[in-house]
Amino acid sequence: MLNSGSSSDSIVNPKFSIAYNIDDRWEIYVNYGGGFHSNDVRAAELSVDPVTGLPAEAFDAIVKATGIETGFRAEISERLNFSATFFSLELDSELIFVGDAGTTEPNEGTERKGVEATFFWRPAEWLVLDVTAAKTDARFSNAPPGEDRIPDAHDVVGSFGATAVLDSGFVASFRVRHFGDAPLVEDNSARKDGTTLVNLGLSYPLGEFELGLDVLNIFDSNGNDIEYFYESRLFDEPAPVEDFHFHPVEPREFRFRVRYTF
Repeated sequence: MLNSGSSSDSIVNPKFSIAYNIDDRWEIYVNYGGGFHSNDVRAAELSVDPVTGLPAEAFDAIVKATGIETGFRAEISERLNFSATFFSLELDSELIFVGDAGTTEPNEGTERKGVEATFFWRPAEWLVLDVTAAKTDARFSNAPPGEDRIPDAHDVVGSFGATAVLDSGFVASFRVRHFGDAPLVEDNSARKDGTTLVNLGLSYPLGEFELGLDVLNIFDSNGNDIEYFYESRLFDEPAPVEDFHFHPVEPREFRFRVRYTF
């Protein structure tokens, strides 16, 4: 039968870590490691394109990844700590979603370089604040300049959270999630706009019960959770058309919760 067969593969993933405590509050570290992601195993035995019937090239079932990060952690006090990490990740092949086919396909190798920072502060016994942000430059490794952007790879992501826990048992949380804009095609000619969502959570204990209310997307943002740009064709269209395809964020939503502990 076409596109059938059997084979096996293996990979060795060495890992290395080193950390040094400058003093009781500061630590610097370096991590290095290999890893992998797996492709659809059907592609590993591919010999004929099932759509066109033409010869097709098989893909590796196991794709190697190599990552390195270096950074520091600082515990300024019991109430305040932060960290920063500089990282690099290389993949031998990137999986890209193909919307018209509704599947993913292996592509050329990629590399990502960036920085991530986290911040945790407890200004009062009842209040905790946390911030996380990352900036990444993601590119195809061997593509020509101007055609090396990775579709849907966001440049900037971040979040902010505040949680208040009162003596009465009342808990309130406020969270902001931000995804920056992102290229949707390799030449960066079509882009996805950034989205910022704000959520609020409240809970209060009543004996063995806990009552809660979550307000999601409290400012009723109109962004998109998922967005792609590709060519498609409807049944009554004379020719295919390139356009944006997206799933919008959920509108403002209220969720009531009741939890019983026994």
